[in-house]
Amino acid sequence: MAVNKYKPTTPARRHMSVPSFEEITKSTPEKKLIRTKKKQAGRNSYGRITVRHRGGGNKIKYRMIDFKRVEDRAAKVIGIEYDPNRTAYIALLENEEGGRSYVLAPEGVTDGDILYAGSGVDIKSGNTLPLANIPLGTFIHNIELYPGKGGQLVRSAGTAAQLMAKESDMAQIRLPSGEVRVVSVECKATIGQIGNIEHETIKIGKAGKKRHMGFRPTVRGSVMNPVDHPHGGGEGKAPIGHPSPMTPWGKPTIGYKTRNKKAKSDKFIIKRRNSK
Repeated sequence: MAVNKYKPTTPARRHMSVPSFEEITKSTPEKKLIRTKKKQAGRNSYGRITVRHRGGGNKIKYRMIDFKRVEDRAAKVIGIEYDPNRTAYIALLENEEGGRSYVLAPEGVTDGDILYAGSGVDIKSGNTLPLANIPLGTFIHNIELYPGKGGQLVRSAGTAAQLMAKESDMAQIRLPSGEVRVVSVECKATIGQIGNIEHETIKIGKAGKKRHMGFRPTVRGSVMNPVDHPHGGGEGKAPIGHPSPMTPWGKPTIGYKTRNKKAKSDKFIIKRRNSK
């Protein structure tokens, strides 16, 4: 994948970059696999804002992705599409009976490739099989946490986890964050790295493009009044006045751990991310 840059015809164009979309082979989505997506604008079922700085944006429809891959049959890739709901591209598969489904598009997979799902399939990019049948050291993505629930881990563009070890009925996986976690060997995963690797190098370039994505402006706490934010107030540019930065509700942020100390999933985490 390549990244296209523009000539600096305007201040925004000077730093803007966009994907080349050279991997995309199909421009229109499959009608039977899309659903309407209602905009929430960061509000919960009571209508209260629970996520700030959301709203507006272009109208998009949700693509139904098959994260489970339960069918033990061959499927042919008939198109690579852009998905506005995620950073990764998606691949449209068609099986021998004509049924179609979307999956996350792995790196190197293109039109005409045959992908398989099952316990005895080859170790090839795009194939899905249980961790028990995957060799150690293999890079994988779309990993299940619970057998049969569907992939929940490693689904973003350019990401891949590595199968590190197996012991009895559990497997150790090193995630992109550096965390080492154990899951059941009965959980399925897909071989390879997810495509659209250059996504993290894309530069938005201008505020208007962020509005198209559904993000509203963010105001710094230091320019607010004391009644609105702990960092607010003071004559001119003032320090935050606290040992560490605070959230608008007075809780520490930037490095402050918010994970529940009694989380039941702690026993499945061998090594934390960023731990030495």
